[in-house]
Amino acid sequence: MLATANEVLAHARANRYAVPAFDCVEDVFVRAVLETAEACRSPVFLMCLEPDMAGNGWTYFSGLVRAVAQRHEVPIVLHLDHTTSLETIRRAIGLGFTSVMFDGSALPFDENARQTRLAVEIAHRHGVSVEAELGRVGGMDLEETQSTDNVLTDPGEVARFVELTEVDALAVSIGTSHGVYRSLPKLNIERLKELNAASRVPLVLHGGSGTPEDQVRQAVQHGICKMNIYADCRIAMRKGLERAVSGLRRPDPLPYEVFGPIREEIAKAVKEKIQLLSSENRV
Repeated sequence: MLATANEVLAHARANRYAVPAFDCVEDVFVRAVLETAEACRSPVFLMCLEPDMAGNGWTYFSGLVRAVAQRHEVPIVLHLDHTTSLETIRRAIGLGFTSVMFDGSALPFDENARQTRLAVEIAHRHGVSVEAELGRVGGMDLEETQSTDNVLTDPGEVARFVELTEVDALAVSIGTSHGVYRSLPKLNIERLKELNAASRVPLVLHGGSGTPEDQVRQAVQHGICKMNIYADCRIAMRKGLERAVSGLRRPDPLPYEVFGPIREEIAKAVKEKIQLLSSENRV
């Protein structure tokens, strides 16, 4: 069933677990994530990034998720990940997204707050939740052509930002990065404790792929209620593809021979994240 971020993150914060959030493309990803979440009885975010939605991707992805969500008992949040465009937020809302993220993290504080507030005004009129980012989670872009530095979130800015924007969830920077790590991160858990104490809304961790499990557990214990995951599922996709190719014995393989191993590997990665975040059996 479709749900908003507000509906699932409030329960996660009250019960000290985090909801896994997976950036997805195509039905292979969607099916692997949803069937695994259903089997584990875990709430889940299905997210999309603008570069992955080129052409008809917007319509296909949102239409697929909305069509299959009603067949599942677990709460499913259809979420737009990382946009800097208010027009894109309007488009997502029109297509039935239940949650959006406006990313003004590259802007000065006042401009980030101003534009985030505009996004909130647009989304809340339609009952859609809004996530924002304060500080900046750096790392490589999807094509690995550009890199940005991390800027840790300032605890002294959190309460004011939330008050000014009336945002529903806040992504914070405590040492993770987007993409595949070149060296293991060291999360600033003490900073996270301060951020959680200052925030009246649930906190989100971006760059969850590859982060050491003990650090993830600490982050969840001290306030992280949602963790974004993409690179780990892409790694699983490649592993499944390699399995599929190595097992092909004919020039005209059946679809399940190609897509089956990919879906299995993604499902395995999804289950590991659900268990790591303690979101299993939370429905």
